[in-house]
Amino acid sequence: MAERSVPTGEETVIRVAAGSRSRRRKRRALEEIRSVATDTPVVETGPTGVRALEPLVLLTREDRTAFYPGSVTGRLGSLVETFERGDLPTDDAMAVVEHEPAPSSLPTPEDGPLAVGRRRVLGRCGWIDPASVPDDSAAELADDDPEEALSRVRDVGLLGRGRGDWSVDDPVAEEWELAYTAAAESRDESEDEDEKPVVVVNANESDDRNATDRTLLEAAPGEVLDGALAVAELVGADDVVVYCNENDDRARERVHEAARNAEERFAERLDLESGPEVVVGPDRYIAGEPTMALEAMEGNDRLEARLRPPSPAEHGLYGRPTVIHTPRTMAQVRRAMLRPDEFDADDADPGTRLVTVTGDVDAAATVELPTGGDLSDAREAVTLEGRFKMACVGGQFGGFTRSLSRSPSAPALEGAGLGTEGVVELLDEDNCVLATAGRRANFAMEENCGRCVTCREGSQELTNMLRDIYDGQYRDAKIRELTRVMGETSICHFGRTAIRPAVTGMREFEREVAAHAEGRCPSGECEAAMTQTAGHRGGER
Repeated sequence: MAERSVPTGEETVIRVAAGSRSRRRKRRALEEIRSVATDTPVVETGPTGVRALEPLVLLTREDRTAFYPGSVTGRLGSLVETFERGDLPTDDAMAVVEHEPAPSSLPTPEDGPLAVGRRRVLGRCGWIDPASVPDDSAAELADDDPEEALSRVRDVGLLGRGRGDWSVDDPVAEEWELAYTAAAESRDESEDEDEKPVVVVNANESDDRNATDRTLLEAAPGEVLDGALAVAELVGADDVVVYCNENDDRARERVHEAARNAEERFAERLDLESGPEVVVGPDRYIAGEPTMALEAMEGNDRLEARLRPPSPAEHGLYGRPTVIHTPRTMAQVRRAMLRPDEFDADDADPGTRLVTVTGDVDAAATVELPTGGDLSDAREAVTLEGRFKMACVGGQFGGFTRSLSRSPSAPALEGAGLGTEGVVELLDEDNCVLATAGRRANFAMEENCGRCVTCREGSQELTNMLRDIYDGQYRDAKIRELTRVMGETSICHFGRTAIRPAVTGMREFEREVAAHAEGRCPSGECEAAMTQTAGHRGGER
C-alpha cells in the first residue's frame, strides 16, 4: 500500500519501484529511505518491468529525475540526506533524465533497459501510485460518446493479446458487437435482465515465464480497469470481473485497491450494478484458457475446454454473453480510444506488444515493442549469461528460432511458426532442442484437460515419439502428420499450440534432432540419459 499518493503538480518526491518478486529488497529500501526522509513524500510504486534494476529508486526534483538501481541499497541514507538538503545527487546515478515538471509517466533514459521499445501502456508503470485511477478516462468517453469510442477501436483494427484472450490475434470489436447483439436478442425473447453481458479481465496467465499481465496489474491496474469499464459501457454489461491467479497476491491486492477507487469515481456515471469484482482461479496452465477460465469462475472442479462455437460472447459465464480480454488487451483498448493517432490502421497488427524476455539471462524484463519494429530489440533489456543458441518465442508452447530478426506483430510471428503469447526465452548453447521440446510435450500430456481426443491422445503419442528418437527411431513423417492433426482439430488453444516446440525444433534444428537417433547430443545436455539408454540396449542384447 502506498504511503501517500503523489498530488498533481508534486515536483519533489522519492519513488521506490519494484514488483512482487522483489518485495523483501523493496521493503528494506523503503525502511532505509523513510528512516532519513522527513520532508519529502516517499511513494511505493509498482514495477517498471525490468527486474534487474529492482528496487529502482527515483529521486525527482522539479524537472529532473535521478535513477538508482537496487545495487545502491545500503547507501540510500546518504543519498536521501543530500536530496533533503535541496540537491539532486547524481554522481552514482544510473541515469539522470530531464523532463517537464510533474510528468504523468516515467521519464525514459536515453539508453539501458528502460529505453527499449516504446513505453506506452507501460508508461506509468513504476511511476504512479498503483491504486490511482487515471484522470483521462476511456470509460467516460464510452459513456459520453459510445459510437465514437467504438469506432476508434474498430477503425484501427485492434487485435486481442495473450492466450487468455478469446479474441487472441483477432479484432476485438467483433466480439463486442456479437455480445451486444446476443444480449439484445435474449432480452427480446425472455425480458430477463440477468442475461445482460459480463466483461471478464482474464489475468490468470499461469505461465511463470510471462510477466506481462502481472506487471500491468501490479503497477497500473487502474488503466486496465478503465479499459474494462469502457468495454462494459459499449456492450451494455452490468458486471466486470477480474480473474486472477491464486498465487498472484500482490496483483490481486493492487486490483482491489484500484477497483475501490474506480467504483467511487464512476458510481454516478456508469451503469454497473457494483464496482469491478475480483475472483481467483487455480494456478494451472489450462485455467488460463478462456473457456476453462469460465469453468473455474463458475466453481467447477473439473476444468474442460468448452466446444466452439458458440463463442462466450453468445453463451459465456453462467450462460450470459461474455467478453473475455487479458489485461494487455484492456490497456491497448484504453489507449486506442484515447490516443487513436498512435495506431496505424494500415498495420495488420496496430499498436504495441508487451514481451517478457527471460531464459538464460541475468533477470527477466518486460518491454513494450512497436509491432512494426524488430523483436531482436528485446535482447537489449537483459544480459545473456551464456552464448546464444536459440530463442523460444511464445511461452510454454513457444516456437524455436535461431534469429529474432523479425517483427513482433501477430502475422509475422505466426508466419514463422512462433507464438504471440508475449514471452521470449533466450537459451544458451547448453540447451538441447530435443530435450526442451520433449519436456514441453510431456507437460501437454500431463496437463491437458482431456476433453478432446486429438489433444489428449495426441500429446501422449507425441511425447512417446520424441522419446523414441533416443532409441534410434526418428519417425519424422509420422511426427509431422500427428502434429498437423493436433493443430487442426484440437478444441482449444492448448492442443493447437502444444505442437509448436516439436514442429519448430525439428524444422530449425533437424540435424541436432537426428543426431540423437545416432546416439549423440550436440549440446551435451542429454549425455547422461543417452548413456543410460545405451546401457539398457546392451542389457537387452
